[in-house]
Parts: sequence; C-alpha cells; structure tokens
Amino acid sequence: MEVAAPLLCLAAAVLVWGVLWVWGSWERMTRPEQAGLPGGGSRTLLVTAHPDDEAMFFAPTILGLARLRHQLFLLCFSAGNYYNQGEIRKKELLQSCDVLGIPPSNVMIIENRDFPDDPDVRWDPDRAADVLLQHVEANGIKLVVTFDEGGVSGHSNHVALNAAVRTLQAEGKLPKGCSVLTLQSVNLLRKYLCLLDLPCSLLLARDALFVLTQREAAQAQGRPTARHWEP
Repeated sequence: MEVAAPLLCLAAAVLVWGVLWVWGSWERMTRPEQAGLPGGGSRTLLVTAHPDDEAMFFAPTILGLARLRHQLFLLCFSAGNYYNQGEIRKKELLQSCDVLGIPPSNVMIIENRDFPDDPDVRWDPDRAADVLLQHVEANGIKLVVTFDEGGVSGHSNHVALNAAVRTLQAEGKLPKGCSVLTLQSVNLLRKYLCLLDLPCSLLLARDALFVLTQREAAQAQGRPTARHWEP
C-alpha cells in the first residue's frame, strides 16, 4: 500500500495534466483569433479538384468556417468526368454545396482540357495558379483553403492544386492580407481512429482545428449521397 499510494497520486496528476492540456489545446485551436484565421465576414475560397471533394474532405472545414460567419466560395477545377458522369456530378456538387451552406452563385466549376479528371495527368501548377489568382482577385478573397502537399488521398490532381497555391505564395502574387489554409494529410490508421485521434489532432494541428457540433454533423451527413469513388 505504501508503494501504491504514490503511484496513484502520480497517475492522478498525469491525468489532470492531460485533461488540462487537451482543454487548453482545444481552446487555443477553436478560437479564430488565435488560430490565425481572418475574422467573421471574411471571404473564403475553397479550392477543390473534383465534385465530392467538398463533402468527402472539407465538410468540417466548410461548416466550421460558416460557424465563424465566413462568406464561402468554391472553385472546383473539373466536372469529375473520369467516368463520363460529369453532368450528374456537377448537379450533385451544387446540391452538396447548398446543404453545406455555399450558395450556387458562389460555386464555379471549371471545364477545361488543361484540367482533366484523371489521376494519371499532372496538372500544370503555373496554369492552375493563373486561374486561381483570377478568382481570388475577382472575389476579394481573404482566405484560400485547399489540399496540402500530400493531397489528403494522394490524388495527383489534389497535389497539383497545392503546388499552384505554393507557386502564388513563392512569387508573392496573392493579394496583401490573403492567407492560405491547407487540409493536413494523415496516415491510414489515424483516418479510422475517429474520436481516439482527437488528442493527436490537437497536438499536431498546425493552424486550425474544426470539430463539428452534433447539429453540424447531421448537416454534413445530409448532403447528396456520393456515389463516385476517386480513380
């Protein structure tokens, strides 16, 4: 018993420290002013490669930014026509955005042979950067949200969009005050840990972390059913 008591005290202290650390990290990452995000009312552009990207990868980010009262725009670089279902997928994209709170007037779908929906084609980052910059400047965008260098799923089209954003940053072409936020790629294990991954996410999150409320989770699940798997 004499040995057990100090061990129990140590375990209790570690548990309390852990709870306080998680709580502090939670507070830090969920406050927009501390996460380095533009304030409410800012115009934010989500840049995706295909229809379904907005729901499969960015739904928590979209709903989290909407909660912060950002005005959201979406630029999709293809109609997702890999399986010749581009027209269907364009309609589904608009429906999905409507569910997630992005009005159709704020959605732009690019249909250009320079950006085919094809994992075997690496889009030209410079060409993509030019198109992206046009939309940033035309809409007064203050925050650009897209994939990180890993593309989340590793899809070459996703990776190309990150390269385009990095090109604009490296050349200093983004308007003054325009920030960039990228979705962090994680390994397969972390993708399926669900809530068990929360401490790891709090520790490793670089800029911002969005955790959905119960209502927001139901809203995200109410999107049109995604029937199209990425090749």
